[in-house]
Amino acid sequence: MSDKIKKKLKLKVSAISEGTVIDHIPSEVLFEVISILELDKTTNMITFGANLDSEKQGRKAIIKVSNQFFANDDINRIALIAPNAKLNIIRDYEVVEKKVVEVPDQVIGIVKCFNPKCITNNEEVLTSFKVVQKSPLALKCKYCEKITHEHQMVIK
Repeated sequence: MSDKIKKKLKLKVSAISEGTVIDHIPSEVLFEVISILELDKTTNMITFGANLDSEKQGRKAIIKVSNQFFANDDINRIALIAPNAKLNIIRDYEVVEKKVVEVPDQVIGIVKCFNPKCITNNEEVLTSFKVVQKSPLALKCKYCEKITHEHQMVIK
């Protein structure tokens, strides 16, 4: 089989001319990533695929967003649920920049506090956490100082 045919068989999600590709997302968190980036509200073309073959992960998801580029803070929030995701900036169908997501030092307004008595769960107060451990993820609430662990995390 020629390299050209192999390449065509591998391309399961169509190319974009300008925009952002987020790759190596665990399939089970694809829709959480879409929600975090508010892609459900964009008017730009979005292509996504789930349960795609991946040599490193077994299965992965991918999101391609035409004509949209994200701030570093937006991308780093993905690391809360997809710490191995990769970001590619596309211009004229070519990758011009690659970024690796990173867990930020502070998480604001994305995660719900694990403590049911926390003020953020009982009043209109924006959540705010300090990242006290990046792997496995542990977040300390600014208000009640309780730790929310990765397995307890609820994305708003």
